[in-house]
Amino acid sequence: MKRNYLILGIATLAVAGAVLAQDPPASKPAASGGSKSSAAAVARGKDVFEKKCALCHNADSDVKKIGPGLKGLSKRGTFSVNNNKVTTESLRTWIENGDSLMPPFKEVLEPAQISDVVAYVKTL
Repeated sequence: MKRNYLILGIATLAVAGAVLAQDPPASKPAASGGSKSSAAAVARGKDVFEKKCALCHNADSDVKKIGPGLKGLSKRGTFSVNNNKVTTESLRTWIENGDSLMPPFKEVLEPAQISDVVAYVKTL
């Protein structure tokens, strides 16, 4: 009987040790968006942009590729296709819903990825 308790105790310690040895869950970025999280968002956004957006848009030029070049978009202040004001919300809406010339990405990208792309595009 004591042997069964000993085996049960050792098994419990082994499982507990394995659980504690696992990596902790990734923490979510702070909602306040400090400079470290902003820089991280821009870096993640650049990565997503290069994989999903660069096929049609130049990031380092305002010259049209398939879609308009995005360099200086925030400084221009308006979208070239409709002259609407460039804001965080308008960029998000445009990326999510697209238009007749651009496909929507709300089914392709996670909301956090869209936020990251917006953060990146605003730095161009």
